[in-house]
Amino acid sequence: MDNSRFLRQSFLGPHSQRVIEESVIGVVGLGGGGSHIVQQLAHIGFRNYVIYDKDIVEESNLNRLVGAKRLDVIKKTSKLKVATRVILGLHRHPKIFGHQSNWQDAPEDLRQCDLVFGCVDGFAQRQDLEVCCRRYFIPYIDIGMDVHAAKHPGDPPYVAGQVIVSLPGEQCMQCLTFLTEEKLGREAAKYGSAGVNPQVVWPNGVLASTAVGFAVDILTGWSGKTPKVAWLSYRGNIATLTPDERLPYAKPTCTHFPLTEAGAPVYKSL
Repeated sequence: MDNSRFLRQSFLGPHSQRVIEESVIGVVGLGGGGSHIVQQLAHIGFRNYVIYDKDIVEESNLNRLVGAKRLDVIKKTSKLKVATRVILGLHRHPKIFGHQSNWQDAPEDLRQCDLVFGCVDGFAQRQDLEVCCRRYFIPYIDIGMDVHAAKHPGDPPYVAGQVIVSLPGEQCMQCLTFLTEEKLGREAAKYGSAGVNPQVVWPNGVLASTAVGFAVDILTGWSGKTPKVAWLSYRGNIATLTPDERLPYAKPTCTHFPLTEAGAPVYKSL
């Protein structure tokens, strides 16, 4: 590969490109957020991927699915194939372990990752991903967005989202109170009747770009100020991405995932 491609990101450090090219990155969910992330990773120079998505491209995806084309709807192209096509458009011989399935159906590859992005719907899916990453000491970065109904009559809907960095040994999403039993229970109670969540391309781009920036910093340490934990909240109506106001009140140490509990979970009969 012509190394001149990456000269303008040499500020990341003298060995940063080798780190980037050798790192194995997982992306779970290749829709609105995940497609942005895959595209940016490929441009930066990442060559090793473990990617998951069971869905095919539909007409309603074309307003936000980076890399998708009108013909993909007709051909019923998988989102996995779209992501693979984006990577191959920038790298001659990348290593792509792609699964057109839920990650739980093929978790072995995910366990080999150096960092995982979660671009999934729902609190339960996020919880499962974080549990897996914590047990294998894998940094996890979560992104998500939604459009909520106005709180007061006459007000416009509001766009909200988050970027959360969850590192082994540091506060998890339960410590941050982003994941709670109440939220998980409420989600389970309405499972199957939640309807279609409104989605647009620009919030996904903002969140994905921020998440990729965190990932590069975690892997290369270029800034010298890699955060141990991060929870940024996005407010689309006023175009801000700031530390969540609840972050200072998070538990100082994580008790949910002791570092001594590693590897595959062991289940005991009751």
